[in-house]
Amino acid sequence: MAEAGAKEPTIIKKYANRRLYHTGTSSYVTLEDLALMVRQGENFVVTDAKTSEDITRSVLTQIIFEQENKGQFLLPIAFLRQLIQFYGDNMQALVPRYLEFSLGQFMTDQQKLRDQFSKGFGTNPFPTNPFGQNAMAAMEDQVRNNMAIFQEAMRAFTPFVGKKPGETSEPTEPAKKKGK
Repeated sequence: MAEAGAKEPTIIKKYANRRLYHTGTSSYVTLEDLALMVRQGENFVVTDAKTSEDITRSVLTQIIFEQENKGQFLLPIAFLRQLIQFYGDNMQALVPRYLEFSLGQFMTDQQKLRDQFSKGFGTNPFPTNPFGQNAMAAMEDQVRNNMAIFQEAMRAFTPFVGKKPGETSEPTEPAKKKGK
């Protein structure tokens, strides 16, 4: 059900010649224009002009690909490898919800992080070192907190995932070696 006052998403049509047509402004747009729309919080759906199929996911992925190719690296290689490992895995269905939750928490806490950075470093959170310890520590703490919240939520929904039959949640003492 749509929220009261919620604006319908703008329809962007993608034609066979790869051109993107913004139906709200009756003009052609680029992937960069769509990236700007995302940054500004404008909701849109991209459809194939011929089949009306929703291709928003592939277009957004293409925007990320283009940004990464421009050298604006946001996704670490280890993350990309880990993400690829989840394709076809039995946990694949949980990954989108986990990522959405984590980024949602990050977005919610973004102003708090900015305030912490400003308090510690003024207007430039990384004055001499792009990996400034205090700023990174604050971000790592926030990520750890988000992970703990998510893990608790996931345990409530999947209490037996990863446990063998008959296994309890209590830790057991490792077996002592004979003769020692």
